[in-house]
Amino acid sequence: MSDVFNAISSPVRRQILSMLKAQDMTAGHIAEKLDVGKSTLSGHFNVLKAASLVVTNRSGTTITYSLNTSVVEDLLSSVVGLLSRGEEND
Repeated sequence: MSDVFNAISSPVRRQILSMLKAQDMTAGHIAEKLDVGKSTLSGHFNVLKAASLVVTNRSGTTITYSLNTSVVEDLLSSVVGLLSRGEEND
């Protein structure tokens, strides 16, 4: 879970996740929208992939990135569980 929190600690990575929430995208398309270099974006994708927040689909030379919703759902469930336990202690 710490990988996930590390991944979402970056504003750029949060923007990437927000964009992927709306639709699957290629790295080139994301780089254009965020106005960042592909090498910088590659580093962000490595962190997101290590946290299993994104998955890739290769078609020829094109790689499309998608949001891994099951990991996001697990994260939200964990956070809600922590908050619920906090309310019980109040």
